[in-house]
Amino acid sequence: MRKISLVFVAAMLLSIGNTFANDGENENPSKSLAVQISELLSDNSLTSTHVDMTAFVRFTLNEEREIVILTVNAGNEVMEIFVKEKLNYQKVNVQDYKVGRTYTMPVRIAG
Repeated sequence: MRKISLVFVAAMLLSIGNTFANDGENENPSKSLAVQISELLSDNSLTSTHVDMTAFVRFTLNEEREIVILTVNAGNEVMEIFVKEKLNYQKVNVQDYKVGRTYTMPVRIAG
């Protein structure tokens, strides 16, 4: 009986230790980056013909944590110019990133 209670106490201590060890700060940096990009693109004045279009944006982050647009593939020049103007050299708040790492993200303007 005593061994069972010792095992039970040890199991509780392990589970409590694991709970406090997980601080919840392990957020995916590209997800928070996607949210920030969404906020940067949210204020748009595109016409209804450009709404619901998708562009594939390839970019990198520099030392100052600014987005540097490499390419925008949208099939529409207005959409490409809009994305470049809104995102190029905008600062983002990203903790863990590698300078020069290339990101590719689909961007869809919804109406």
